[in-house]
Amino acid sequence: MNAAPRPSSLLAGLLRHAVLLTGAAFMLAPFVWMVATSLKPASEIFLDHIRLWPHELYAVENYTAAVTRAPLLRFMINGVLVTAAIFALQVVVALPCAYALAKLRFRGRQTIFAAILFCLLIPPHAISVPVFLLFHQLGILDSYAALILPFTISVFGIFLMRQFFLTVPDDLIDAARMDGFSEFAIVWRVMLPTAIPAITAFGIFSVVAHWNDYFWPLIVINSEHLLTPPLGVAAFRNQEAGSDFGPLMAAATLIIAPLVAAFLLAQRRFIEGITLTGMK
Repeated sequence: MNAAPRPSSLLAGLLRHAVLLTGAAFMLAPFVWMVATSLKPASEIFLDHIRLWPHELYAVENYTAAVTRAPLLRFMINGVLVTAAIFALQVVVALPCAYALAKLRFRGRQTIFAAILFCLLIPPHAISVPVFLLFHQLGILDSYAALILPFTISVFGIFLMRQFFLTVPDDLIDAARMDGFSEFAIVWRVMLPTAIPAITAFGIFSVVAHWNDYFWPLIVINSEHLLTPPLGVAAFRNQEAGSDFGPLMAAATLIIAPLVAAFLLAQRRFIEGITLTGMK
C-alpha cells in the first residue's frame, strides 16, 4: 500500500500552488482587464469602482470600430509576413551553424561558441544606429527588407539548436554518412526532422519577440502600409481613436489573439523542446 502523504509535504504543495496561482493572477490581470475594457461602452470604462463585466455589452461596436477606423488587418498581415520571414531565415542560418558546433570537430570550435555566447549579451539597441546608417547607404529603409534583415542571424537560435543537437546520438549521424549523405544533407534530412521540438520552442520565442517589436520598426518605417502591429496600435491610438479606449483595447486584443492561439497549439512541442535542450 502507498503511504499517505505527510502533512508537511501536503502543506508545501499547497503553498507552492498558492504562490504559482498568485503569480499567474498578477500576470493575467492586465490581459483580463484589456479584454473586459474592449467589451465596455465609454461610460463604463472610467468608473470610480472596479466592474469587470459591463452592464451594457459593447463588443460589436468596439471591435467593429477597431477594424474600420484603422487598417488593422493590414498591420496584422505585415506582422505575419515579417515574423514568418525572420523565423524562416533564422532557421536556415541556425541549423547548419548549430550542427557544426555540436557534431563537427574543427580548430577554434570552442572559441566560436564562446563568441556566440558573448553576442547574447549585446542588446540589439546598441547596434541599431550603425545598422540604420548601413541600411540608409543601401537605400532599403522603409521596406520589408529593413524589418527582416537585421534579425536573420539569431545567436539565441544557434545556441538553442546546438544544445538540442548535443542530445542527438552520434550513431544516427554516422549511419547517415555511411548511407552517403553529405553534411548539408544530414542537416536538412536527418537533423531537421529530429529538431522539430526545439524549432517549435525557438519559433515561439522568435515570433513573440518580433511580433511585439516596437523599437526597430519605429526607426526604419515611415509608410503606413508597412506598419507592424505594435506601431499600428500606436497609430490607432494617436490618430484615430483618441481617448476612445474601448476600440483601442479591442484592437490590442485582436493583435494579441494570434500569439495566444499559436502558443496554445504549440504548447506540447514548446515544453518538449525546452526540456530536451536542457538535458546536456
